[in-house]
Amino acid sequence: MSQHTEIRPGSEPEIEPGGRGRRPPSDGPMTYEQFLDWLDEDTLAEWGDGKVVMASPAKLKHQNIGKFLITLLSFFTDVHELGTIIGPPFQMRLATSGREPDVLFLAAAHLDRLKETYLDGPADLVVEVVSPESGARDRGDTFYEYRAAGIPEYWLIDPDLRQAEFYQLDAAGRYQVVAAGADGIYRSRALPGFWLREEWLWQEPLPDVVRTLLEIDGAAYAAYLREKLRQAGQQQFSDRRDRPLVPDTARRPRGYSPGRPRWTHLR
Repeated sequence: MSQHTEIRPGSEPEIEPGGRGRRPPSDGPMTYEQFLDWLDEDTLAEWGDGKVVMASPAKLKHQNIGKFLITLLSFFTDVHELGTIIGPPFQMRLATSGREPDVLFLAAAHLDRLKETYLDGPADLVVEVVSPESGARDRGDTFYEYRAAGIPEYWLIDPDLRQAEFYQLDAAGRYQVVAAGADGIYRSRALPGFWLREEWLWQEPLPDVVRTLLEIDGAAYAAYLREKLRQAGQQQFSDRRDRPLVPDTARRPRGYSPGRPRWTHLR
């Protein structure tokens, strides 16, 4: 999560001319609905206990790890038809807050929680990529909010410390740290069959997503690609079949002798 600055009612943050973001209204606490009406795609902010929490843009390393995880998890989720992966900017509404995680996974059984502009309730897996300024918050208020909301799995990825913390909710509703194994592999519970090598997160450049998917679940991903290629081939054949036929008089070789006209599909 990016750096946060809490804006209390009646205060106004300094915003550079032409800068990114909007001034929050200063006429008192906001409901979540008012917050969503005020928020736009260019404003980095969250909502908690009636207050707007402004965020600064993330660093490139932060963005790259988030993009890698979104792409990797999206393909895995699609291959196994597990649900959907969503990245920012997209709000997750909880009991007393509206958070904007770096990555969230929503299982197929819970897709009814999705609204047009926010997730109305907890995700099944949330990932926060920590910045130096947000570490205390991600391990503090956000951690306890996610636990209270019953989010089954929570990842904290710290690029600067090269440290990944994986939490899974136990039967008593408490987060338990689940360490990677001796082989450096963490196995997700919210995403059955998905595993992650911690070292992938710190590589520069980050690993190729296709090769990574083939390592995680090569047979399933290869079958998925073959099916997509088969569907694409069928669609291409169907499109060509639907084109009108015209005489092929173009590109005749030198010395061409007219005979019966050849026919080709219009491109």
